[in-house]
Amino acid sequence: MTKIAPTKTSRASRIHLSQLMQPEHANHHGNVHGGWIMKLADEAGALACMRHAQTRVVTVAVDSLVFREPIKIGDLVTLTAEVTYTGRTSMEAEVQVVAENPITGERTHTNAAYLVYVALDDDNNPTNVPQLVAETEEEKARLEEAKKRQQRRISQK
Repeated sequence: MTKIAPTKTSRASRIHLSQLMQPEHANHHGNVHGGWIMKLADEAGALACMRHAQTRVVTVAVDSLVFREPIKIGDLVTLTAEVTYTGRTSMEAEVQVVAENPITGERTHTNAAYLVYVALDDDNNPTNVPQLVAETEEEKARLEEAKKRQQRRISQK
């Protein structure tokens, strides 16, 4: 089994996924289904958390998913995800979604999401994850906001 480092940065977990939106992803108005974007956001968040924990993860919560602008058929959608919080076995990933018209180059920030995952060992039991360390003032502020979100999630149980 791979030894897990005691701390990691959010930068180390950052991933980018890109996909061209096709007609099968959209409704009859040409807008991409929200569920399709949710699927992609979950994949991006999970990959960032797997990169951080170096193990399999399962989704335990979609803390928030905000749709700001529609995504159209023909847009190149890029999702950027990174770990923003770690507990003992859980991690929060922030996912940002940008749609780009590949012809004009116009880019629109369309979605943001926070998802929570739990790391699993080979027996499908929760396992410890490296703790997140903030390097910059911006990362420290994001970590504090993520801690507040986690406290809110815990208080709602």
